[in-house]
Amino acid sequence: MELSKLEEQRILSDILDIKKDILRMIYKAQSGHPGGSLSCANIIYLLYNNIMKINYRDPTWEERDIFILSKGHAAPALYAVLSKFGFIKRDDLFTLRKYGSILQGHPVKNQEIGIEISTGSLGMGLSIGVGCALSAKLDNKDKIIYVLLGDGELNEGAIWEAAMSASHYKLDNLVAIVDRNGIQIDGSTEQIMALEPLVDKWRAFGWEVIEVDGSNLKETLQGFERTKSIIGKPKVIISFLIKGADVSFMQHTKEYHGRAPNEEEYNIALREIEDIKLKLKRGN
Repeated sequence: MELSKLEEQRILSDILDIKKDILRMIYKAQSGHPGGSLSCANIIYLLYNNIMKINYRDPTWEERDIFILSKGHAAPALYAVLSKFGFIKRDDLFTLRKYGSILQGHPVKNQEIGIEISTGSLGMGLSIGVGCALSAKLDNKDKIIYVLLGDGELNEGAIWEAAMSASHYKLDNLVAIVDRNGIQIDGSTEQIMALEPLVDKWRAFGWEVIEVDGSNLKETLQGFERTKSIIGKPKVIISFLIKGADVSFMQHTKEYHGRAPNEEEYNIALREIEDIKLKLKRGN
């Protein structure tokens, strides 16, 4: 998939705006998961902007592709993207985690605003995706199921049971995306419970594996396009991303996995993202 320079700049600008909304949501709530939300914001945006078959005027359109946020603690990223595309009112973003809000700390199923399923207990999302993909096959529906997983989430045994099942049923309408940022709640994924050789693991379970630099728009879009040409097996995109991306003091650290920024940190983070936007506008 080719992107013009102007289109690439527009997408990058939109993603930076989404990251500002993520930070504001979590700051106002003084609760949430900034690190993992910032790392995967671009993946979710590209799915809704470039990849998935959806109806922006009708979130419940029968023929839509399905997105499942298995790493449910990154809900602010999903909410911000859904708001960008008109599924959620922007003012509602800043009710995050408040009593009575439709936007809780983890996604609660509400298809009227584009939330397909309740998630948050890690390890469940891929199993749900297998069920959705198998259902679509049985009903002869031309739809693709996309499931975003955290790399720490791959510690869960249910993930590998689902992976085995997807391969058994040859679910080529199922695409998993692994947010491979290398950091989970307690530290490095390789120190907590080593995942490598991760590519070999997925291949051994019968999946087609595609590795991408998740910070590179063109490479990421090419990875998604490649999944559409692979028949007879499920696909997984291992997307190398940065925990806390675009906020210097949140990057590559577990400290902001589940901690909201204070006022000073919040203001610094916004300034850093604004600086990136300014450089982008200047073409630097």
